[in-house]
Amino acid sequence: MFLQQLLNGITLGSTYALIALGYTMVYGIVQLINFAHGEIYMFGAAVGLFLVTVAGFSLVPALLGAMTFCMLLGVLVEKIAYRPLRGKSSRLSALISAIGVSIFLSTFMLLIAGPNTRRYPEVVNPTTYHIGSLQLSSMQIIILLVAALLMIGLNLMIQKTRLGMAMRATSEDLEAAYLMGIDVDRIISLTFAIGSALAGAGGVMVGIYYNAVFPYMGTMVGLKAFSAAVLGGIGSVPGAMLGGITLGILEIMGVAYISSSFKDAIAFGILIIVLLIRPQGLLGKKISKKV
Repeated sequence: MFLQQLLNGITLGSTYALIALGYTMVYGIVQLINFAHGEIYMFGAAVGLFLVTVAGFSLVPALLGAMTFCMLLGVLVEKIAYRPLRGKSSRLSALISAIGVSIFLSTFMLLIAGPNTRRYPEVVNPTTYHIGSLQLSSMQIIILLVAALLMIGLNLMIQKTRLGMAMRATSEDLEAAYLMGIDVDRIISLTFAIGSALAGAGGVMVGIYYNAVFPYMGTMVGLKAFSAAVLGGIGSVPGAMLGGITLGILEIMGVAYISSSFKDAIAFGILIIVLLIRPQGLLGKKISKKV
């Protein structure tokens, strides 16, 4: 029973980790919490559903199509809602703009798709594998593989490529990166694009796994993914991965051994505890600023 719940928690946590990466990447570079990120995840699930049901795509093309759409949406949101405010107003203005974009995107989806929950058709052969007492579904395997490949690919990109080096330089000191000839606006847009693509992939995976897509599905998941990013250490890519998986495990264990009524409260309880005990998160570092 415990091992089965642990596996379920890792599966759920992998989707949280994909979404949390978008939060932590954006914050690491522009010190901004993109509260519209949960709605981008929701659009990923909806676009994937459209590509499967209307366009007749299989899982992989639908996944890639949803990631591409969310990538473009993330760049558009950054250019319209955040870039005009960067360096010209307080962070509170950017925060209000982020909340406004979140409300606009969810309401826009409500207008075009309606309030009803929509379901994915069967895009994966429902096979269950038994490993001792463990039951592992084909969809769980796909979620774990996709999440692992995307997270490993992101980490390699950040550590091994020129783009990753520019992203790390911009995260370290935005003004110094600009003076060294780095196109800071382009790097920030690409950061939004990559984070949004990962959220889109998470949306498709969750939509298929739980077989439910609706306009406000990104609100609670977005807040939980933000909690995961804070748990791991906001601004830390490995921390977002660890925080997402840890939160998923704790949530599933809480449901299994305490009560399903505490499902949503667990994430925010963890957020409060982490902020009180270790504000920098599990893998975060304390930052000293000269005054």
